[in-house]
Amino acid sequence: MSFAISWAGSMSEWITLPLAELMTFREGPGVLAKDFHAQGVPLIRLAGLKEGAGLLKGCNFLDPELVSTRWSQFRLALGEVLLSSSASLGEVATVDHAAVGAVPYTGIIGFRARDGRLCQRFIPFVLTAPTFKRQIQAMGVGSVMRHFGPSHLRQMNVSIPPINDQEGIADVLGALDDKVAANTKLVALLSENLEASFTSIVREPESFVAFSDLATVTKGVSYRSVDLVDSRTALVTLKSFDRTGGYSARGLKDYAGPYKPVQQIHPGEIVVAQTDLTQAAEVVGRAIRVPASRNHETLVASLDLAIVRPVTGVPVEFILGLMLQGRFRTHCKSRTSGTTVLHLASAAIPTFSAPRVSAVVQQHYASVALPMLEMSDSLTSESEALSATRDALFPALMSGKLRVRDAEKVLEGVL
Repeated sequence: MSFAISWAGSMSEWITLPLAELMTFREGPGVLAKDFHAQGVPLIRLAGLKEGAGLLKGCNFLDPELVSTRWSQFRLALGEVLLSSSASLGEVATVDHAAVGAVPYTGIIGFRARDGRLCQRFIPFVLTAPTFKRQIQAMGVGSVMRHFGPSHLRQMNVSIPPINDQEGIADVLGALDDKVAANTKLVALLSENLEASFTSIVREPESFVAFSDLATVTKGVSYRSVDLVDSRTALVTLKSFDRTGGYSARGLKDYAGPYKPVQQIHPGEIVVAQTDLTQAAEVVGRAIRVPASRNHETLVASLDLAIVRPVTGVPVEFILGLMLQGRFRTHCKSRTSGTTVLHLASAAIPTFSAPRVSAVVQQHYASVALPMLEMSDSLTSESEALSATRDALFPALMSGKLRVRDAEKVLEGVL
C-alpha cells in the first residue's frame, strides 16, 4: 500500500528528546519462586506480553500482604505500557482492567507519560517504532540471552509530534488494532462453539476407531533459509498458530524453494503443529484450519507442521471438530519428546482413538460447523487486510511522512 499525498513540512513539527525526559519507567522486581502462590496478586510474565495473549496469561501469584509491604510501588495502573527487556526483546502491551494492580516480573518495564507533552496512548507506538527498535537492538547485551534495562533507556531518544497529532495517530492505529482484536475474540468464540457443538452432536460412542482410518497425515517441507525470499508462495509455520488457538496470517513466510504437490495446503485444509518452542506445550498437537491467503497464490506446510486430510466420505469439518477436542490435545502432549524443543512422535496422530460415528452424524456436525468456519475465515481475512493497512500506515505516520488527516481518509475505506 502506498500513499500518493503531499507531506512536505510535516516532520518539521516533530521534536526529538531523551526518552527519560518524556516518560517515567520502572522494571519489575526479581521475585523468588518460593514467593509464588496459588492465588493472590498476579505477577505478569513475558507470556502475557505476546501478541494476542491476555496479560494474565502464564502469570504467577503473590501474597497480597507481601506485595503491600515489599512491592506496592510496582503495581500497575490502567493504561500503563509494558515493554519486555529480556529474551524476546521489544514485546509491548498495555495494561487493561484485568491487569490493574498486578506486578510485572523482572525483565518487564512499565512506562508512563511524565507530563502533558506526551499522550499515554501514544507510548505503545513510540516503543514499537522502527527507530526505537533499532536502539533496542543496538543496546541489547548478552550473548546467550540479550537484554537491556533502565540504564540503557536513559541513553535513548524518541521523536514525537505535537500532542494533537499524537492523539490522532493513537486514534487511527488504535481503531485498526481494536477491530483486529475484536475479530480475534470472535474467532476464538466460534472455535469454542465448534467444540461445544461437537460434544453435543457426537455423544459418547460405544466403540472407537484408529484416526488413521479417518484421515491421512502428510509432513511439511524441510526448507533452507536461502529459499525464504520474496515470492507468491508462502510457508505456513508455527507462528501461524496465534495465542488464542486460531490462525494468523502473520506467521506466513515467503518461500521460493521446492516442495511436493502433497505438501501444498488448499483453502479450508487442516494443519497440526508437530513441534513446540513453549515450555507449557501450548502449540504442539493444536489443529487449525487454513483459509485462502490475500497475498499469496500458494501455501505450503513447513516441516514443523503436518497436513491432515480426511479419507473419502469423511467431512473435513468433522475431522477438525475431532482434533479440537481436549482429548486429542492430551493424547498428543503425552507423545512428545525433547527438552528445549518438543517434538510430536510420528505415530501420535494416526494412533489416536477416535469415536466410531455414523456418516449421518458426521454430516450433521459438518452442516452445523461449516457456517461457523466460513464466518471465521471471513473474519480472519478481514483482519489480515486490516493488519496490512496498519503495517503500511504505521511507519508513514511515525516518521511524519503521513499526516493524521490523510490517514483518517484511508481509514474511511476499510472500517
